[in-house]
Amino acid sequence: MAEPTSVVLDDVPLPPRAVPAAGMLRTVAGLPGGLVRTARPRQWVKNGLVLAAPVAAGRLLSHHGLIQLGIVFVLFTACASAVYLVNDARDADADRAHPVKCHRPVASGRLPVPVAYAAGALLGVLAPVAAYVLCNAATAGLLAAYLVMQLAYCLRLKHVLVVDLVVVTTGFLMRAMAGGFALDIDLSRWFLITSGFGALFMVAAKRYSELILMSGTEGEAGASRSLLTAYTTGYLRFVWQLAAGVAVLAYGMWAMETGAAATGSLPWRQLSMIPFILSVLRYAVFADAGAAGAPEDVVLHDRPMLVIALGWAALYALAVAEL
Repeated sequence: MAEPTSVVLDDVPLPPRAVPAAGMLRTVAGLPGGLVRTARPRQWVKNGLVLAAPVAAGRLLSHHGLIQLGIVFVLFTACASAVYLVNDARDADADRAHPVKCHRPVASGRLPVPVAYAAGALLGVLAPVAAYVLCNAATAGLLAAYLVMQLAYCLRLKHVLVVDLVVVTTGFLMRAMAGGFALDIDLSRWFLITSGFGALFMVAAKRYSELILMSGTEGEAGASRSLLTAYTTGYLRFVWQLAAGVAVLAYGMWAMETGAAATGSLPWRQLSMIPFILSVLRYAVFADAGAAGAPEDVVLHDRPMLVIALGWAALYALAVAEL
């Protein structure tokens, strides 16, 4: 009788059944890392927008406010992670056609599709419930609305021309509103307009950069993002230029409306228009070059942008302190 063959793994003879078992153990051990990578830790910085409304209202200094904002940041991160998990599970086939997205855990097979769906569903249920318990009903409602909108985007709206831009933009706007809801802050109309069109500027610039990137990959743009080839570079350029102009105008109207401090000090809010406009102009350099496909990289890794942001923060802090 012939002896059963063995498989050599790292120069050690093992029974034939040991290889699948080892592979399963490696897969299970790699699940936490795959889940974290799919949740996009690099993009969690976007959820820092929950600070926008409290900063604009000068409500960032209280101990209670900081705790509430920390909770909202974590819960919004959980919601966004739930959406990323579901989105990657649905788009696994399309992502394999993308030169960068093909390395994502779900697309590459390192994270099973059912596990991604289950983790996304769990986070999506727990986050609004926790918001209702730890914050208030308005915050819980906002998070629930965000999840419904984003899931609709994953299922259908991402395939509707222009609507896909609006949905992604609204997601950023909801982040900016969440901090205000948690602290019961009345949101200024100029704040909402600036936040909304500022987000549209970045979203359209991202799509523009993606279209330029994919234009040189043998027509695979449609396989990676079904609507990408339905847009033209000229249209997306028009959208981000229009959005940038409206955002600058709205910020200027808000700054001029608030006026100088009653004590007669310098008009710090009006002066903050300078770094704000400079930041838009600086970001437009990357957008025009088609290098704004990863907004978090532009914001965090460009030194001039960081310097401009610090200048804006200093001027706005002086405005809040009324010095």
